[in-house]
Amino acid sequence: MLELQNVSFSVTTEKGEKKDIVKNVSLKIDERFVAITGPNGGGKSSLAKLISGVYQPTGGRILFDGTDITDMPITERARLGISFAFQQPVRFKGLTVRDLITLAAGKKIDMTTACGYLSEVGLCARDYIDRELNASLSGGELKRIEIAMILARGTKLSVFDEPEAGIDLWSFNNLINVFRNMYEKVQGSILIISHQERILNIADRIIVIADGEVREDGTREKVLPNVMNGNEACSVLTSKL
Repeated sequence: MLELQNVSFSVTTEKGEKKDIVKNVSLKIDERFVAITGPNGGGKSSLAKLISGVYQPTGGRILFDGTDITDMPITERARLGISFAFQQPVRFKGLTVRDLITLAAGKKIDMTTACGYLSEVGLCARDYIDRELNASLSGGELKRIEIAMILARGTKLSVFDEPEAGIDLWSFNNLINVFRNMYEKVQGSILIISHQERILNIADRIIVIADGEVREDGTREKVLPNVMNGNEACSVLTSKL
């Protein structure tokens, strides 16, 4: 279980002023599929990076399965079972898809197993297994490969920061199916930062973050109608995809 205890995150502006990005957020997350939404600039992505270890909190504590991970770097959190997928997946020149999945698994795996992870995210393994992670791959392809990597890791907590960003309609439709399948197979929790109604609509729980604070938190049935109606600071859904 992930627990945030009065977590805060502040930065210093160019003018030397303190700016609060995340303000005393306290949450317990152990559901299988949790979505965090809210207006742009409200602190959602910063919260995801605090959980994964990209950022370090300036106040409060973060616990994972009872272990205090507040000061742990991203690599140590990964060893404990936390995966993080960026808005824009990283391209590694010279590294193949097979290399990435093998590294993610943390052990030598055979071709059949590696290809199986690609098949789970809707990619033809034969066409992708030996491809380099370079500019020849689209944003949607990279996102699905990144999810295959997370499946190979088998982590307790998988965090995705706006996985719909920068992909086309066809890729987004496939991404929704991938998350549905991942929900059925994953043994841990999936945490997704998103504005998209179709992603929020498959979550067990929705948390609304605005101005660095939790504005709403509850089941999909309770929170989604408020988001749809623009209540609180929730008028954030986009329908471009």
